[in-house]
Amino acid sequence: MVDLLIRPDQHAGAVPLGGSGRARIWTMVVACLGVSLVIASMVALNTALGDIAVATSAAQSQLTWIVDGYTVTLACLLLPAGAIGDRYGRRGALLAGLAIFAIASVVPTVFASPLPIIVARAVAGAGAAFIMPATLSLLTAAHRNDERMKAVGIWAGVAGCGAVIGMLGSGGLLYFWPWQSIFWAFAAGAALIFVLACTVSSSRDAQATPLDWPGAALIGFAVAVFVFGVIQAPARGWTDPLICGSLGAGVVLAAAFGFVEVRRRHPLLDVRLFGKPDFATGAATITVFFMAMFGFFYAMMQYVQLVMGYSPIKTALAFSPLMLPMLTFSVLSQWYVPRLGLRLVVVTGLLLISAGFLWTRVLEVDSPYWDMVWPLLVISSGIGFCTAPTTSAIMAAVPDEKQGVASAVNDTTREVGAALGIALAGSILAARYGHLVASHLAAFPQPLRGPASHSLAQALEVARNLGAQGLQLAELSRSAFLEAMESSFLVLAVIIAVAAVLIGLWAPGRNGQQLRWVRRLTARPVGTSFDELGGPVGQHHDGGVRTPAGDDRQD
Repeated sequence: MVDLLIRPDQHAGAVPLGGSGRARIWTMVVACLGVSLVIASMVALNTALGDIAVATSAAQSQLTWIVDGYTVTLACLLLPAGAIGDRYGRRGALLAGLAIFAIASVVPTVFASPLPIIVARAVAGAGAAFIMPATLSLLTAAHRNDERMKAVGIWAGVAGCGAVIGMLGSGGLLYFWPWQSIFWAFAAGAALIFVLACTVSSSRDAQATPLDWPGAALIGFAVAVFVFGVIQAPARGWTDPLICGSLGAGVVLAAAFGFVEVRRRHPLLDVRLFGKPDFATGAATITVFFMAMFGFFYAMMQYVQLVMGYSPIKTALAFSPLMLPMLTFSVLSQWYVPRLGLRLVVVTGLLLISAGFLWTRVLEVDSPYWDMVWPLLVISSGIGFCTAPTTSAIMAAVPDEKQGVASAVNDTTREVGAALGIALAGSILAARYGHLVASHLAAFPQPLRGPASHSLAQALEVARNLGAQGLQLAELSRSAFLEAMESSFLVLAVIIAVAAVLIGLWAPGRNGQQLRWVRRLTARPVGTSFDELGGPVGQHHDGGVRTPAGDDRQD
């Protein structure tokens, strides 16, 4: 791959910082459009699965992979794709990703059967893996250090709103056109952004070190099998041998990746970065609040549609208020982060999210919309409060020429967190709902008990054909679902609160330092000089990342 868009007179390490303000704003517009497309594509098809099932005769497992095939491929290719962008040019990576995404999005409109759609979605995920890190790395390379937090804040705020944008867009399209219109919209959006991206300046790593293909393969497989296990856990159960094997293999491969990377002269990712408090805090916090956000979406969307009775487009509109605090806090982050410090920001944001989950316990089967809005706003405020500062912490910890890899780490934590949130909320919701509703099904015919105990959607479908008895089943099922949702949100609230405490203990404060007792526990032996990444000071490799002197790391 070559970057088609680096001029001979352009410095390859970064976009010229002396460029006009208009050029930087335009880069931000293109970057925000690109990340919105990637995030929106993760959730947009959820509103169309019923129509796709009818049109293609897809089984439930196939419907699952129409959605998750995109997510798994995206997650496992982010780090390699980010490194390729750093090596060969970030604009070239963005354009390649957009082209792949656009072509793959056309396929489902031509071949209306489950297997081609699943394959096309996986290929689209591969394209998205090049798009997402390129958008953020192009943005940070185009701005001076004193401008980056504001730019990253806007990008992060837009990325956080991408899910709602996807729901609104797909709901509106389905109101007027069939399900294929969503894929046409994906293709048209990617083509438009491709044209716009041709006008932005490119950047790449001036060092041009060799790509770490063994590391790319290891981390790709590690993320793929781990995310696969997390996604399949709600359906198979966490103790299923396949799930345990997938999760275990993911952890082992990730450990092998760390072992290999620390010995390589030009690693895909210098794993010692995770020893930096700001980098580790950013990665851990993003994982937690994306787990919270997608776990909340998974359960609450079912509540709004199946309990409150909203249509897909009305559901999307019901969630749209969360965009306001996300965007507001992301834009204001350059003001409050220097005053509060990363530790207080992260702890406050996560505790707000936890409080919002607890607030949902006021919901009833017949609650009005406003009862849902207040916890929604609290949760989105917590997410917005954390989003830009944690993304900035990751990007600021890495040299400019490695911004693609840093962006990929940021994006990978989002994907893993989202998968964990859906899996945790889904597992608890399914188990608790099945247990609660089973005790009330004795009075119903045996053939109806199985479907009614599987999910609220199936229970309501059964209830439609039972007359007066169906009304009783619908009421019981909705009550059981609400109680199960409260149980899943309680577990998530506790996990998030515990994470807030643990991350807060490790995170740096306003002065950039960790707590004194933490510094003492992690103090280095006297007489040994260590650099900022935790290794003995030695010669430079990879654009400023220091390699231990006298080490035996290999190319």
